[in-house]
Amino acid sequence: MWLTNSSIGRKLIMSITGACLILFLTFHVLMNAVAIVWPTAYNTICQLLGANWYALVASMGLAALFVLHIVYAFILTLQNRKARGNDRYNVTTLPPHVEWSSNNMLVLGIVVVAFLVVHMIQFWAKMQLVEALSHDPATWAVVDGAAANPAMGTLFIHAAFSEVWTPIVYIIGFVALWFHMNHGFWSMFQTAGWNNDTWLPRLKKVACWWTTIVVGLFTIQAVWFTYQAKSGEYINNPELQQQYYEAWDGAMKHMQEEMNTEVNALIAQGLDEAAIQEKVAPKIEAISGVYLKALQVYCKDLPQVKQMLEQIKMQEQMQQMQQQAPMGGGEEIVADSAAVAVDSTNVQSKK
Repeated sequence: MWLTNSSIGRKLIMSITGACLILFLTFHVLMNAVAIVWPTAYNTICQLLGANWYALVASMGLAALFVLHIVYAFILTLQNRKARGNDRYNVTTLPPHVEWSSNNMLVLGIVVVAFLVVHMIQFWAKMQLVEALSHDPATWAVVDGAAANPAMGTLFIHAAFSEVWTPIVYIIGFVALWFHMNHGFWSMFQTAGWNNDTWLPRLKKVACWWTTIVVGLFTIQAVWFTYQAKSGEYINNPELQQQYYEAWDGAMKHMQEEMNTEVNALIAQGLDEAAIQEKVAPKIEAISGVYLKALQVYCKDLPQVKQMLEQIKMQEQMQQMQQQAPMGGGEEIVADSAAVAVDSTNVQSKK
């Protein structure tokens, strides 16, 4: 096939996939900008782009474009080296018309890929991938000692940019991205035939401006995210805390539906109440513990959460008093403990 067998065809594939990746980077930097001006809206976008079928299809398509771009980059590099043979070792200085980035696109690409791997480990692997694989909070990534809802992107910004090395790695990646993207931007038009003396200088200027704006915004965002993470903004912001609470409330309702389905299946198998309790109780206890810890870490300043935690604390104190009290006064203490438990349940059901 012409596209895969000829040098021009391979370069055209490189150009098309590169153009798609440039558009994605432009979208990505604009999405990150939302996290600066409106963090709660950023989390809403993360929910929309979570484990939904359209988001997963888009992610797979993007991955395919990226793999094609890398594969053809290696093919073209090997092809060029084979064509030049030993002559490439005789070059000590670059001709005036040859850019440094042009001769180092593969190295720059490798640096960008290494940076991308770090970025995906910090975000995609803990967000969309986890959400697609399981709804169990026990499998979620831990941020500041509590399970983080994978749809709440600001929590993962907090986790990533709380690390000292993160902004350093990101800025190194952005520098490599600037050189790689700047050269690739205008060279894809050159491959398409826009290489005359009129248009090529213009396209180089457009490439320089576009790349500088996109990479510059990425760099500003990395610095801003680091500052916000260090100051605890993504944990202490009241609006974000309310959003974390609502997200957890939705997750708990989903878990309750799954638990009810499991109980009905056990009933259908003919198990008695004691056997069902033995199977289900440990799961409920584990999920409740994860939920309570998340509220203590991410939603601690919300009035409803403070009230809930106070009710639970009172209930625990009542239970301790019941265990330590003489036999005669047990009935009153049990009644008080039951009343506190009911109140605690009512509080948990409120937004």
